[in-house]
Amino acid sequence: MSHPSSSSRRWSDLSSSQRTGIIVLGAVQVTLQLVALWDLRKRPADEVRGPKAAWFAASFINFAGPIAYLRWGRR
Repeated sequence: MSHPSSSSRRWSDLSSSQRTGIIVLGAVQVTLQLVALWDLRKRPADEVRGPKAAWFAASFINFAGPIAYLRWGRR
């Protein structure tokens, strides 16, 4: 018989405010990534600091990647 660790929680164990927080943070993450990817696709390569492929890959790193691109990746 397998027992989950005491720190693992199920969705149903979370309060409604915790669920809302997770959903909101997830929506922010997806929105940031979509904005970064859209901008990266439309922006000419000479207006991007560094290789576009690297910024594309970085955009998949939680909040940090899209924010880094939007802050430092564009000229």
